[in-house]
Amino acid sequence: MFEAAILAIDALLDPSRIVYIILGVIIGLTIGILPGLGGAVGLALVLPFLYGMDPYNGIALMIGITAVTTTSDTFPSILFGIPGTSSAQAVILDGHPMARQGNARRALSAAFVASLLGGIIGAIVLFATIPVVRPLILSFGSPELFMITLFGISIIGVLVGKKPIQGLIVAFLGLLIGTVGMAPAAPSYRYTFDWLYLFNGVSTVIVVLGLFAIPEMIQFISNGKTISKSAKLKGSNLEGVKDVFKNKWLVFQSSSIGAFLGAIPGVGGNVIDWVSYYLAKQTSKNKENFGKGDVRGVIGPEAATNAKEGGNLIPTLLFAIPGGAVGAILLGGLILMGIQPGPNMVEENLHYTLMIIWTLALANVFGTILCFFAAKPISLLTTIEPNKFVPFLLVIICFGAYQANHHWGDLLLLLLVGSLGWIMKELGWNRIPFIIGFVLANGAEKYLFLSIGRFGYEWLLRPGVMIIGFLIILVLLSGFLVQIIKSKFIQRVVK
Repeated sequence: MFEAAILAIDALLDPSRIVYIILGVIIGLTIGILPGLGGAVGLALVLPFLYGMDPYNGIALMIGITAVTTTSDTFPSILFGIPGTSSAQAVILDGHPMARQGNARRALSAAFVASLLGGIIGAIVLFATIPVVRPLILSFGSPELFMITLFGISIIGVLVGKKPIQGLIVAFLGLLIGTVGMAPAAPSYRYTFDWLYLFNGVSTVIVVLGLFAIPEMIQFISNGKTISKSAKLKGSNLEGVKDVFKNKWLVFQSSSIGAFLGAIPGVGGNVIDWVSYYLAKQTSKNKENFGKGDVRGVIGPEAATNAKEGGNLIPTLLFAIPGGAVGAILLGGLILMGIQPGPNMVEENLHYTLMIIWTLALANVFGTILCFFAAKPISLLTTIEPNKFVPFLLVIICFGAYQANHHWGDLLLLLLVGSLGWIMKELGWNRIPFIIGFVLANGAEKYLFLSIGRFGYEWLLRPGVMIIGFLIILVLLSGFLVQIIKSKFIQRVVK
């Protein structure tokens, strides 16, 4: 581990890496200010440029975007009462009233510092997890890894979205699309319809851009409205910083909750957001001001949502099970650069894991500094009309999709997947299970072939396989109950 740490430190301190981290932070901050986009769309836009990129630079760029999106989404939430992402809903309850009372700068600065501390704590949790989880991961064989893949697909399908059955259908549809092309362990081609273009399978870049970027662009154009007509900032920055350190126990509590829940696949940022707000309210004295402009209602959710990024990376990196859309796209980006998430991330690729951890902490520092100094320019982005920036983004999306194979089929497939993504968005079907099923398809099929080839069907009787199988059944049976409890819980918090 010492040698891996030296390699990671040497890579992180390279000036080019710092440039890529700052570039990722700037992209993440810009994306976060635009409601509806979020880290998933930000990663989707840069995914095409990862081809041929140095893995360290690619990691710096992706983690820079991932780390700060949940910081910049605070701008529209506090200033205009519009959640920048689904993880920035609870902060509106107190952040926006503070802005209306003339304390916008106080609320924003408290949110920035809480986000910084939460992000660093999340990185520490991820670092501390490696020595504990490493022996368990290295003991897994292909049967256990196959079952873990099914477990990830099942838990995301059941817990993400409004209806568990919808989530499972979407997840297995993604799994089906992921099997297009050549089989990973046999000389056969599936679902290609004799079209040579599909022999290499469907590009991850095209699926991600089509599912997440295209529908959001359509929504922006159809609305045709700016987020706000003004971008006024009032209040004191120093006062918000003092508020955070005055409530340091709340920061630690919320960050711990965010990191823990973030490590559970399927528990999205919107759930963590509301849970942290509820606990902040219940564990605070003089809680009658919550919902009326209490700064603690800003600090709690912001610390938790940034800490969750470190927790999310635990299943994504160590088990190749994404915790959500951002994790799934990050997983796809690592694979594009030749890095295989899973057991290798604590063995041969341990230096990449450490690089990710330290980049996560550093990106949070850069993001917070930029937010303080660029608050006014960033808030002005909310006054730009969609018809001025959407065409530019569409050009980038089409260019990125065409880089997949340099074939006209790339653009046709982008149109088809984009239409599917828009239909799913209009119907209220969550798209996260689709991308996770798609990303995990190749690994699941490979592990299944290896398990049957080596053990026949006796692998089904292995203790680890049976334990994970039991957990899958438990998740499927409890899915409907979890959804009911979640909806009632959020209603209770709002009241």
